[in-house]
Amino acid sequence: MLEWVSLSWLQAMVLAVVQGLTEFLPISSSGHLSIVSKLFFGADAGASFTAVTQIGTELAVVIYFIGDIVRLIAVWFRGLFNAEVRNTPDYRLAWYVIVGSLPIGILGLLFQDYIRSTLRSLWITGTTLIVFGILMGLAERYGKQLRAQAQLRLSDGVLMGLAQALALIPGVSRSGGTITAGLSLGLARATAVRFSFLLAIPAVFAAGISELGHVFEPSSHGLQPSAAQMWVATIVAGVIGYAVIAWLLRFVQRHSVYVFVWYRIALGLAVYALLGSGMIAA
Repeated sequence: MLEWVSLSWLQAMVLAVVQGLTEFLPISSSGHLSIVSKLFFGADAGASFTAVTQIGTELAVVIYFIGDIVRLIAVWFRGLFNAEVRNTPDYRLAWYVIVGSLPIGILGLLFQDYIRSTLRSLWITGTTLIVFGILMGLAERYGKQLRAQAQLRLSDGVLMGLAQALALIPGVSRSGGTITAGLSLGLARATAVRFSFLLAIPAVFAAGISELGHVFEPSSHGLQPSAAQMWVATIVAGVIGYAVIAWLLRFVQRHSVYVFVWYRIALGLAVYALLGSGMIAA
């Protein structure tokens, strides 16, 4: 078991920037935090630090999509009492987000001890970066990319929710898993990315809130932040994350995701090399 050490302000800010830059890109924020913290700081940032700073990036999603979120919530409540509303795409979309959020919540509770310890091995992270990078490339190459948001189905929500649950393993990537699943199901690239963002909101807030009690425990794995560092890191990650959301939504409308595929494979191979040379510990 790793002994915990106090986190410096420089380390907290570096990790916050990494979190903000990588949370919404399909390259795994938790994997990057683990790699950066072990390579440069000699200890893992910890699953709790990751989960709590993700609250900041998810607040960025809420702010960016506030109009959509308010509309979906209002339509969902109206639909509970109005049969006509239940036939609308927004009512169905709201249910797809709810249903798709269940797998990661259930599995996160069942396997939280493994998530905070065993699954954070960099051998696992390097492998998942490569494997799921290849899967994302195959989905980009062979997915039909024809269906828009109004054509989403319940099965899409369930399958993308299951793909999101795989992101409990560092290196998989929440957005990478859901985008890969969406492309495989024939969704247009922009639709898959947009639904991926909406699907992440309930899960990430739940995970962040549940980890608040663990992040300041001296028995936690790895680097130990102070309350002030967590607050500032969460805000910094959120501000950067907002800019990344705007950029990614524009990017996927004109470009494929192959740049992220090659990046994931290269990073995974680099992790293998660092581990094999003994420069970092798994």
